[in-house]
Amino acid sequence: MRDRLPLLAVGGLVLTVVLGSMLISSARRGEFADTLSTYRAQEDGARALYLLAEESGLPVTRRMADLRIGTTGSTTPVLLAVEVQGAREDDLEQTQLAAEPDAGLGDEDVPHTGFNTFRASALDDREVTELLTHVSAGGSAVYVPWGSRENPLLDALSVKLIKADTTLPMRTLVPPFPSPYTLGVERVEVKVQAYLELPTTAVPVLEDERLGRMVAAVVPHGQGRVLVLGAPELAMNVALSRADNAQFWLSALAALGPGPYEFDEFHHGFTNERSVVDFARRYGLHFAVLQLLAGVALWSVALKRFGRPRPPPESVRVGATDALFAMARLYREGRHHGFAAKLVARGLTQEFALHAGLPAHAAPKAVSEALQERGREDLARGLREVVGRADTVNNDSDLQQLTARAATLRQGLHPAGQARRSTSGTP
Repeated sequence: MRDRLPLLAVGGLVLTVVLGSMLISSARRGEFADTLSTYRAQEDGARALYLLAEESGLPVTRRMADLRIGTTGSTTPVLLAVEVQGAREDDLEQTQLAAEPDAGLGDEDVPHTGFNTFRASALDDREVTELLTHVSAGGSAVYVPWGSRENPLLDALSVKLIKADTTLPMRTLVPPFPSPYTLGVERVEVKVQAYLELPTTAVPVLEDERLGRMVAAVVPHGQGRVLVLGAPELAMNVALSRADNAQFWLSALAALGPGPYEFDEFHHGFTNERSVVDFARRYGLHFAVLQLLAGVALWSVALKRFGRPRPPPESVRVGATDALFAMARLYREGRHHGFAAKLVARGLTQEFALHAGLPAHAAPKAVSEALQERGREDLARGLREVVGRADTVNNDSDLQQLTARAATLRQGLHPAGQARRSTSGTP
């Protein structure tokens, strides 16, 4: 074990550095959330959009529950880069245009950060039904899909996505005609991910100035309406400062209804249930967590012995030996063989009681029965033998045989390995 100590130390140090770097990386303030999450402060987050609406007097909130509960009143759900179960690509040619994974806006899958890959979820069929029911009853919603794949929500709205060429430069979008959704908006500059094929009842909101293709539209459904946007970058922090991008969001949200506007964070991996780890990752308590881990590591190392057991100091060894011989002489001269034998039997009973799952003060008979139930008939029989012989010990020879028998039983307490042979001169 002593030869392995340097290797263990180096391995532990490397593991600590790796885990510490991962924890610090995931705990950077504003970087723990997914793309287009209103908690994310990076360029591809939507925190600026949330704060812009809040500072402009629009009633905004974050939704931490799934849509199965449903929405009430004039609440307007805002779904930014929320995936939908059952998404598919009907056009194989568009599939060939899809970029490699982790390609930013060219990726067909929503980028996830760290453990959010396992925490984020997609809208299931029941949630889609609840959302459409809310809209049909006269409500409003905002849906910004990621990628160009079809899904049940778009199918219900009769909207089809046409993948845009992600190698094209930034596009200039203009309102095809004046509307409340584009009040005060002359042009919008953004990278387009998908163009929209709309039903005849849809109201176009933004179109590509050069290509004439629709990028944003308000689609009626029942008595309500849904704003569909094929340029997710328009909701990102990095895009709000361009042209009239920020004004578009203020005008579009205000035209959809009085609010409140619920930005969905549940499907980005955030719920009302919080843990210590989430709190540390969100507010940057990584150094406190690292200190806790370091303390646990030092405590666990302190409980381990490295190397062979060190012999006691000479003075302690000689003193203990002298005390043992002195005690033995007192018992021998005082003829206390029976008392010493009973002490040996009591100590063996206490040790076997703990092995049998009984308290240390249990009677020998109860301990013997418990050992039999555990399948240790040999120990039960040996215990009865020692307890019975303790009452008949009258000399040194009998006491020596009794202690030797007790030592043999202790060696057989754990079945792993073979018991040591008795020393010469003892039975």
